[in-house]
Amino acid sequence: MSARAETRLWPAQRASAAVLALCVAVHLATMIIAVHGGLSAADLLGRTRGSAGWAAFYGVFVLGVAIHAPIGLRTVAGEWLDWRGRAADGVCALIGVALLVLGARAIVAVTL
Repeated sequence: MSARAETRLWPAQRASAAVLALCVAVHLATMIIAVHGGLSAADLLGRTRGSAGWAAFYGVFVLGVAIHAPIGLRTVAGEWLDWRGRAADGVCALIGVALLVLGARAIVAVTL
């Protein structure tokens, strides 16, 4: 990968980390409040069904994961396994696509 492409991955990793930090905090706070409020899983699903707001929030969450995780895995593969090049980039990209697809399916299941 070119130095220019490598340079673009660094801010993408950091920006997605910031998005994930916020999303995880909101998700955990929501779950803690809901559980302390006595809501069951069925109650939570009843509140998220048809909610464009929750779908958008979890869409951002999934997008953050789909960007952040493959970049990190690519770095770990290069540092720990000495696996670099197109094959490593391709596998990490496929993992990102899989995370995006699986996350989108989860969003549909929870909000539609």
